[in-house]
Amino acid sequence: MNNFDSIVIGAGHNGLTTAAYLAKAGQKVLVLERRAVVGGSVVTEEVWPGFRVDTVQHRGELRAEVVRELNLTQHGLTPARVGGVFAPQPEGGALSLSPNMAASMQAIAKFSKKDSEQWPRFVALMTKIADFLNETYAHTFPRVPKIDPAEAPVLGQLGLKLRGLGKKDMMEAIRVLPMALTELLDEWFESDAVKGAIGARGVHGVMQGSMGAGTAFLLLHHWANSHGFFQSTVAGGVGQMTQALANAAKAHGAVIRTGAEAAQITVRDGRATGVRLANGEEISARRVVSAADPRHTFLNLVGPLELDPEFVWAVQNIKLRGCVAKVNLALNGLPEFRGADAEALKGTIVISPSLTYLEKAYDAAKYGSLSEKPYLEITVPTAADPSRAPAGKHVMSVHVQFVPYKAKIGELEIERVVRDTLSQYAPNINAQITHSQILTPQTLEQEYGLTEGNLYHGEMMLDQILFMRPISGWAQYKTPIENLWLCGPGTHPGGGVSGGSGRNAARQILKG
Repeated sequence: MNNFDSIVIGAGHNGLTTAAYLAKAGQKVLVLERRAVVGGSVVTEEVWPGFRVDTVQHRGELRAEVVRELNLTQHGLTPARVGGVFAPQPEGGALSLSPNMAASMQAIAKFSKKDSEQWPRFVALMTKIADFLNETYAHTFPRVPKIDPAEAPVLGQLGLKLRGLGKKDMMEAIRVLPMALTELLDEWFESDAVKGAIGARGVHGVMQGSMGAGTAFLLLHHWANSHGFFQSTVAGGVGQMTQALANAAKAHGAVIRTGAEAAQITVRDGRATGVRLANGEEISARRVVSAADPRHTFLNLVGPLELDPEFVWAVQNIKLRGCVAKVNLALNGLPEFRGADAEALKGTIVISPSLTYLEKAYDAAKYGSLSEKPYLEITVPTAADPSRAPAGKHVMSVHVQFVPYKAKIGELEIERVVRDTLSQYAPNINAQITHSQILTPQTLEQEYGLTEGNLYHGEMMLDQILFMRPISGWAQYKTPIENLWLCGPGTHPGGGVSGGSGRNAARQILKG
């Protein structure tokens, strides 16, 4: 059946979001997914019998507009649960932050009375700035500097939103966004434990240390996506989000084919006409929408010969620099983190005791090695959802950073470093581990289609955000190939599990 309006390449959460919106608008949509399951990097899989693991990404929350407009609760999406942050310290003790302001202030006061008093003011300012970012994320960014008159109202609306912060906070927002985490957090706090726990979010998924310019922006980007500092989980795992999106797309008539790898986007006379699969099958459509990263889309699926050399050069220079490995563990029992109660294990556990710790971990990666003391973000989903493992057993999900893609660090070394690091904070961990799955940046590339192992399809740094994402002049989801569009996180608003890129792309496509 080759009479589709749109072919969407990739059934990650953005591809499925775009497909659902297009199908809801009455289009005939085909989604092609290389893997045997939908979800991309937002997937929950039974890695060992009875153990269901968030294989790659383990946190996220779809934008409220996506949930509402696609009626995802009717398609199986359960409400998200917001958890706290537990940050154990190497010398003993731990910092526990929670959405409860009073409880967080009390916990911070054990490290610094001054920081405790600063926390509510810091949260209020960051929330204001993040709300402004969220407003920009809900819209397609105009082409800068050549702004179409039809796009001017969007800039005007954003300008009013910025002025609505008030003169003082507006200037503070402009000042904060390009700052380094170290500069920002040193202004607010004195405790290493507090700064380390907050700062980890600002380097999450990027090859950059806490002293890098623009890391304050990444902290705020995640703050905006999570509607606050604290992250959410969905009952049953992150795969429930993509499954609900797939259900919504199919309910509106979209066709989803798994095990169907797109090998080439067919182009004739500068127009995308369809897709050729790896098995040689050709499928035609009026348009093609790629949820793959821009580099893979243009250089591999389209091919440089179809594109202007200057455009190809710009695409080649998109920075990916993957630096993340993922370690999934099956456990005989709960890990015993020092100072952690049962509630602490239901949130996010962060091994980032200071900004200096983060910077030193990055330094090792910068010179091509894996630090013996990496930054780890850990979840134990079975602490809140026992159904994801056999009775009495548990799963642990570990985001490992910094593991440089180009260094090709092996699975055994990654597992050794993670085990050694975990055992410093949870002494019983090695005795509890029964199975392990190690996903190197190369594995993330080969198995999950993440070029260089980059979770965001392009680093979320100052030169690759807003109107410069994926490259300057092409932030409207259109491409130089007529009828070829992008919808993945390599486009505005970028990385994280929100569905913002997919929603914005679909809206632009439907405008024509």
